[in-house]
Amino acid sequence: MPAATPGTPSLLRAMNDRAALELLLTHGPLSRTRIGHLTGLSKPTASQLLARLEAVGLVVATGTDGGRPGPSAQLYAINPRAAYVGGLDVTPERVLAAVADLTGTVVATHEVPYTEGAEAVDQVTEALGEAVKAAGLTRTDLSRVVIGTPGAFDPQTGRLRYASHLPGWHSPTLLEELAAALPMPVEYENDVNLAAVAEQRLGAARGHEDFVLLWNEEGLGAALVLGGRLHRGWTGGAGEVGFLPVPGRPLVRQVTRANSGGYQELAGVEGLPRLAAELGVEPADAPGAPGAPGAPHGPEVAAAVALLTRAAAAPEGAHLRFLQAYATALATGLASVVAVLDPEIVVLSGAAISAGGEPLRALLEAELAELAPSRPRLVPGEVRERPVLHGALESALAATRDEVFDTSG
Repeated sequence: MPAATPGTPSLLRAMNDRAALELLLTHGPLSRTRIGHLTGLSKPTASQLLARLEAVGLVVATGTDGGRPGPSAQLYAINPRAAYVGGLDVTPERVLAAVADLTGTVVATHEVPYTEGAEAVDQVTEALGEAVKAAGLTRTDLSRVVIGTPGAFDPQTGRLRYASHLPGWHSPTLLEELAAALPMPVEYENDVNLAAVAEQRLGAARGHEDFVLLWNEEGLGAALVLGGRLHRGWTGGAGEVGFLPVPGRPLVRQVTRANSGGYQELAGVEGLPRLAAELGVEPADAPGAPGAPGAPHGPEVAAAVALLTRAAAAPEGAHLRFLQAYATALATGLASVVAVLDPEIVVLSGAAISAGGEPLRALLEAELAELAPSRPRLVPGEVRERPVLHGALESALAATRDEVFDTSG
């Protein structure tokens, strides 16, 4: 859309169009009268607006509001086929891809399990290509794709940092190869940051400008949202709290080579089976086959989740001691984050925190009150299924809607 002079009719039309489209996204199908009421526009202006949006393919008529007294009114909704986006969640076990329409409805997914020696570009193109095919589309139909990975791609060098455990993703030319293989704009984001985006748009952090998301699955990390925006840091490494030196563990030197730090060793999933055994908790059978197609986590995460799930179901005796020790370990590092950032809330997310449920949350809150100078509210994450993937789609949708909606005037 050409630049408009402030106050001109074209600018006002664009603002009204955008407002109407946002209302349709929020409320679903609306009549002309309802749109006029919510926007403050007259009925003739609302009618012109809807006709304009329908002509450019952003709005479709979806039926009538029958059942009310008086004549039925035509309802209008966002055209879900006006644009499509893709999202990918990359872990050491698999690449999971999804396609969503402009309303955010997921229309197809596809998973490619990691195989030894597999190239990252091949995994991405296969997973995305099959998801696109399942949606009845081609890759050129996607307006944008967001890929979530552990660690972060350094904006200065283009290389993946803080994720030496992700096989096949460390080539210095990887971003150029992916750009050449994919026909649409592609963005890359840290997986924990995307989980925070999902909670901010869809879950527990809606309406909150300053929050931290604490995550524990294959790695221990945090996402930092300040003033409503993700804080990524100079190299993309903000929130890599697993590298924090903490009391109770020896200093880890050259942490990026070790791909670990004191907090990761203290509270990461790899140490939970040992901690449970020391406290007299019997081993728990992990459900499913970790690492197999369709399995959500690797074997270490699955083992930790099984132990925590059983302990949370009967939080007494050895189970309670185990949850208490884990809460103390989590609070030890989280207290430093809270002391620096003073967030309004902390969202607890990731399989190895979510499995502890309310018993773990209550114990962690009590420990944090003892160790941190402020007392943010601890809330469980609400986006439990595939939060990284949902965050990738929401991130892609936000940018795509800005582009699509801003062309409507």
